Amino acid sequence: MFSSPFAEGIVARAMENDIVDISVHDIREHARDRYRSVDDYPYGGGPGMVMKPEPIFAAVQHLRDSGKSNEGAPIILMTPQGRVFNHAVAQELSEFDEMILICGRYEGFDERIRNNLVTDEISIGDFIMSGGEIAAMTLVDTVSRLIPGVVGQVESIKNDSFYNGLLQFPQYTRPASFQGMNVPEILLSGNHCEIDRWRKEQSVLRTKSRRSDLIPNVVAKEGTENTP
Repeated sequence: MFSSPFAEGIVARAMENDIVDISVHDIREHARDRYRSVDDYPYGGGPGMVMKPEPIFAAVQHLRDSGKSNEGAPIILMTPQGRVFNHAVAQELSEFDEMILICGRYEGFDERIRNNLVTDEISIGDFIMSGGEIAAMTLVDTVSRLIPGVVGQVESIKNDSFYNGLLQFPQYTRPASFQGMNVPEILLSGNHCEIDRWRKEQSVLRTKSRRSDLIPNVVAKEGTENTP
């Protein structure tokens, strides 16, 4: 599941340039029975299976014993019960030198994994997927883009939606007129001060109309930054 997404695009180039290193480890390699079981029936009954603690604890310990991970590296559980992933969380995680992501399946994890192993739990949204693999890929791609050198033009990151808490302003390219639909004159004016002003206004308007829930966060952030 991981080989194809990480073999293309920005993440692949970051790996080729030794900016980012990604290793995938099979939890089944640390199972204790001949069937390589990583799940079992839940105590108390109920449908589905639960991820066992032994293989996951052993997998993390193996990474540390083999020198593939440092003791202080965050251990993140990809789970719908975690804090919701957003740009602020991505920026926070991009400050770490490394991290361990645990991808689950079935009905969830043995609670001892949550209470005694992981240091963080992250969800990519209020919905359920078949497993944590795609969620982990999402986190890796998002965080990697914030690491210096991964994206060629740093300014392109600063223009992204959510970078400053707002949605991105409308973008246009050639031709200037298409089927009677014209590019706003301000973008053709060459007046970069006015263009910047227009883009900031449009960014605020778009955020208010499409994601008004983001506005309080932007106001709070600006208030904090302006505090002497």
